[in-house]
Amino acid sequence: MKEDPAAGPHVGPAPAGGGSRVLAPLALAQFICSFAGSNMNVMINDISRDLDTTVQGVQIAITVFLLVMAALMIPGGKATDRFGRKRCFLAGLTVYGIGALLSAAAPGLGVLILGNSLLEGVGTALLIPPVYILTTLLFTDLASRARAFGVIMAAGGVGAAAGPLIGGLITSAISWRAAFVFQALVIVVIIALSRTVSDPLPPDPDRHFDVRGAVLSAGGLVLIVMGILAADNDLWLMLCLIAVGVLVLAWFVHWIRHEERTGVEPLLSTSLFHNRTSNLGLVTQNAQWLLLMGTSFTVATYLQVVRGYDAIQTGVIFTAATLGLLASSLAAERLARRRPQRTLIIAGFALAVVGVAALISLVSGSVSAWAFAPGLLLIGLGLGVMLTPSVNVVQSAFPEDRQGEISGLSRSVSNLGSSFGTAIAGTILVANLTTSAYAAAMAVLALAALIGLATATRLPRTTPPAHTAPSPGA
Repeated sequence: MKEDPAAGPHVGPAPAGGGSRVLAPLALAQFICSFAGSNMNVMINDISRDLDTTVQGVQIAITVFLLVMAALMIPGGKATDRFGRKRCFLAGLTVYGIGALLSAAAPGLGVLILGNSLLEGVGTALLIPPVYILTTLLFTDLASRARAFGVIMAAGGVGAAAGPLIGGLITSAISWRAAFVFQALVIVVIIALSRTVSDPLPPDPDRHFDVRGAVLSAGGLVLIVMGILAADNDLWLMLCLIAVGVLVLAWFVHWIRHEERTGVEPLLSTSLFHNRTSNLGLVTQNAQWLLLMGTSFTVATYLQVVRGYDAIQTGVIFTAATLGLLASSLAAERLARRRPQRTLIIAGFALAVVGVAALISLVSGSVSAWAFAPGLLLIGLGLGVMLTPSVNVVQSAFPEDRQGEISGLSRSVSNLGSSFGTAIAGTILVANLTTSAYAAAMAVLALAALIGLATATRLPRTTPPAHTAPSPGA
């Protein structure tokens, strides 16, 4: 089945049957991928002791996982057209499951990076794009599609926010290795449930895949994030890596423009960046996930390394953020009917800025664990309020026949924000594990939230109804 390369995946009539049995494996897949992005934060001490490594080593493993997702999400989305959406979904689940089991048996940091950072990252990049494309195809009614994406988004938010608590419980009760076995067991359940999922569109094996574009985009992003991680060891190395990364990304932009001029389908269409509203929305998404994952890593590391909390104590403290995100996420649909999306995004960033300020001021003046609760609660509330409208702003800027393409870009930008958050805030903290370093890392996150707030104020006051509402990240 041939498709117009410029139009993205064709969305046509789909067979009936999009219901809870179809939605369950898709939502559970989003949950486990988001869970994987945050649960390791409470295992830092346990992993570093068991594998005879450092906090920085664990930070690298976490950051590389998030980076691999960001770098490969767009190529993963393109692969679904050529090989089929369900086939890529099942392949991603399989690769992810193998990576989780390898991580559980890791004798050292190298094997952990191979299993968790690389295999789980590649698996996520393969399985997440089909989640949203299949949902778009199987839920053809806009109302049912919006509800389906709402369930998937809630699953992703719960996975990211509750990851530290669930990971802490498993680590304290059994070991950090059992948390990876838990992920593998969930993958088995998803594969079993996936028997109810069908792919309405046949694969197109003749569809062009831009290999050079995929290599250049991934290489540029990897170099930039690796440069940030090198900041505490060698300033010149950091500058060189970032400079080379920028040059590689410039080469990528030149390449995709060349592909478009010659009539060949590029990895990413430059026309996606011609919409001002979408561009602003992408910036807010990046800032949101930078704030979420940066806060999670910074607070978890500080609690374990500086204050000596164990995994379960650290996870329990993060319950405040989980409750805040759940409360505002559950109210998201009602809020969306009463308030413009721009207003919700602004309110979310404002709450997050106040939350970060509370995490700095209250923690510096108190040794009590309760000092973290108000700030984490406010950040959770703010993120829950603004995650959905930020994605809706981006998705609403494009017609239905381009939803697959913009969804891939949206998730890539969100995951890149996650890796930036862990890399930037984590590097500041790990370089000097003290209270002042904690405050400096949180101040950087506050700056990111302020940039997001300033960007949100430039969004149009009214936006058209969203075509879909995919998840803001993996």
